[in-house]
Amino acid sequence: MREKNQIREAIQSGKTILGIELGSTRIKAVLIDEDRSPVAAGSFEWENQYVDHIWTYSLEDVWKGLQGCYRDLAENVEKEYGVKLTRLAAAGISAMMHGYLAFDENDTLLVPFRTWRNTITGEAAAKLSALFNYNIPQRWSIAHLYQAILNGEEHVDRVRFITTLAGYVHWKLTGQKVIGNGDASGMFPIDPATKDYNARMIGQFEELVAEKGFSWKLRDILPKSLLAGEDVGTLTEEGAKLLDPSGNLEAGIPMCPPEGDAGTGMAATNSVAVRTGNVSAGTSVFAMAVLEKELTKPYEEIDLVTTPAGDPVAMVHCNNCTSDLNAWVGLFKEFADCMGMDADMNRIFGTLYNKALEGDADCGGLLAYNYFSGEPVTGFDEGRPLFVRSAESRFNLANFMRVHLYTSLGALTSGMDILLKKENIKLDKMMGHGGLFKTKGVGQRILAGAINTPVCVMETAGEGGAWGIALLADYMVSRDEGESLTDFLANKVFAGTAGEEMDPVEADVKGYEAFMERYKKGLAVERAAVESGI
Repeated sequence: MREKNQIREAIQSGKTILGIELGSTRIKAVLIDEDRSPVAAGSFEWENQYVDHIWTYSLEDVWKGLQGCYRDLAENVEKEYGVKLTRLAAAGISAMMHGYLAFDENDTLLVPFRTWRNTITGEAAAKLSALFNYNIPQRWSIAHLYQAILNGEEHVDRVRFITTLAGYVHWKLTGQKVIGNGDASGMFPIDPATKDYNARMIGQFEELVAEKGFSWKLRDILPKSLLAGEDVGTLTEEGAKLLDPSGNLEAGIPMCPPEGDAGTGMAATNSVAVRTGNVSAGTSVFAMAVLEKELTKPYEEIDLVTTPAGDPVAMVHCNNCTSDLNAWVGLFKEFADCMGMDADMNRIFGTLYNKALEGDADCGGLLAYNYFSGEPVTGFDEGRPLFVRSAESRFNLANFMRVHLYTSLGALTSGMDILLKKENIKLDKMMGHGGLFKTKGVGQRILAGAINTPVCVMETAGEGGAWGIALLADYMVSRDEGESLTDFLANKVFAGTAGEEMDPVEADVKGYEAFMERYKKGLAVERAAVESGI
């Protein structure tokens, strides 16, 4: 870590790099120096809305959040280093993958943003998966577009551009309708050979919808897909004012390809090489495994996406992870407040998470489901958070917290079992990052037991995708000629930073397997709750 005056000089001379990621509940900005260490951060809390049966964020909230996040960062820079943030060496934007942002010829949003959390495209996803012989998840942009076609939505003929949230923000900041390869792979399948949209499947889609006579072609309305390190323009004068209305931020900053949170998670955990993988656990949870070879067949539970450099990745994505867990922790916080206790959320989280490790390995017979929304991996278009116990269950605080930590990974392990047990893919270790791992050793141990694989968590795990996109921006401007992203991360970013690795505990593995047997049987209870309409 550099001395404070060195960091101040780097900020003043425009040598720092900015990464911003729009997550599900928080927008975060990270500023890194020439050592690639975070030197300042900013954040803005936000939340999606459920409007007319659609999970969405308004574009007004997007910009309110981005400006608030950047303002928080700039204020923290000035407070800590006594200088204004005006110049940058590079910057990058990341956001939640997937979803549907559709614009007309006047760049007007045609329908409210449909996020990854929606499970309203089942018919389209099934038909496209069959047509392509390739799993198309409900979250993907092409599934949203085709479902709108099947629904006969009047806006479809007027579509001139579709993109993701990261692609949208980058477009408004730079004027460039582009997207990083990893984010693009959550819009439409990528051909590993060309590292571009799959031409055969684009042709199949065009034939499928030809009778509709639309005034557009699919390739023309998709953003251009780019690999990590490629040039995608600079921050415009309008973009600078949009991000920083104070006018302090200068235009002309090089911007890297916008990426999805999966790609930035891979960068932030040094998981872009084959036989590496990572689990990102927050509001949603997903596991990524960089493949040595293709899978033997398509699976509904497995997405095939890419690294930011275009290499194939098997992805298990689940809509639900910590939302229900956080809600229960919030309830304990409310109780503490009622009792007049002075306990902040970090202390409450730490206390309750560590208490879980005192519980029975199988959670004492307790069962819970964290389905705030639908969970396609286990076949649910709608969800209900549930906690279930029998009279014989060992109901105590430790088991209660343990079962909610276990169930946050329940749907994920359903998919991981396919990769590890059916496809026999090999992973040297999994990297963990995101909110589930902030309490040291707890989420890491739970995950290691759940997938029976060593799990490594680095000190930078809490930095997450904002740091990851900053690293991708740094790669664009400072890599050596011909240097791969894998080598850049291994040799220049993570050299000597192995992190803390934890092997699975045998009792945890057996206990989690017992929990999962109960989890699978109890899905009938979850289904009954959904079907009853309560």
